[in-house]
Amino acid sequence: MRSDDTRDDPGFIDEGADALQNVGLLRSGLKLNHLRMILAIEEHKQVSAAADVLNISQPAASRMLTDMETILKAQLCERAARGVTLTAAGRALARRARAILLELREVDRELSALKSGTGGSVFLGSVTAPAISLAVPAIKQVSAAYPGIEVNVRVETSNVLARELLDAKQDFIIARVPDDLNPRLFDVTEIGIEKACLIVRKGHPLTEKPVVQLTDLPHYDWVFQSAGTLLRRRIEELFIAAGVPLPSTVVNTSSILLTTAIVHGSNAIAPVARDMATFIADVGAQAGEIRILNTDFEIDIKPYSLISVKGRALPPSAKLLYDLIWQRSQTLSPE
Repeated sequence: MRSDDTRDDPGFIDEGADALQNVGLLRSGLKLNHLRMILAIEEHKQVSAAADVLNISQPAASRMLTDMETILKAQLCERAARGVTLTAAGRALARRARAILLELREVDRELSALKSGTGGSVFLGSVTAPAISLAVPAIKQVSAAYPGIEVNVRVETSNVLARELLDAKQDFIIARVPDDLNPRLFDVTEIGIEKACLIVRKGHPLTEKPVVQLTDLPHYDWVFQSAGTLLRRRIEELFIAAGVPLPSTVVNTSSILLTTAIVHGSNAIAPVARDMATFIADVGAQAGEIRILNTDFEIDIKPYSLISVKGRALPPSAKLLYDLIWQRSQTLSPE
């Protein structure tokens, strides 16, 4: 079976694209809802789930799929063990559909900005540390200079954000390229190294120790991000390298709010970005009843970068925020 990554090889001939050549798609009746349907099927792997996304019935979705295959004279889906998968022609159509819908979204954004006299909107995704130290100050700066710009920010893991970027749900992200994605798909500019720390509640037994060692930690409950994320892997590597047993009682969540709530109400320990931990500890009130442990080890994580999709130009408003974040990153970089 051919890997999907081969489509990024310049010498690869896309059989699905051949099936779509020389077809007057618009004249033949292909519609925008058809494009949305193929993308929904690609994402959810089920016609019924795609129907829910488009807010139509499953029979209507099945008819729409049949209409597309009739128009294109090509099979777009194949039955799989749990739903459907796209054929080569289906994957080719999905790639083109994503680009077309992205361009239409940008047209809508540009026209809305022109009509209203404002600066449009920006969609930014970020991992935790640079969201606090870079994105927030840059957003404050751009909002003061251009009050009409609407900034949409999502804080998530790199695995989630990189896929949303490819799906055009984000203009650019501050994150890392996941190991399982082709780095040639992205333009990447490294801007900083994320440092993390361990947080506990005020009055936690470990706060009585001047310096906390790895051997002090496995006996407590822990709150982690999901398995495979960089921060969790780094913590696990520290335990393994020191020959210390891994924590046995673990709660997994990507929510910093839930993480803080669990830590505040128990003796649990949680690794978080140091910028976020400092912010929480300085807030005051109950959320501020959090302490950062003084450990005899450092928690440095893989550098993060400004990432955009190769060949996809940033809208002017997004480019403005991108440049401000880059400029601020340079002022924070060590000499």
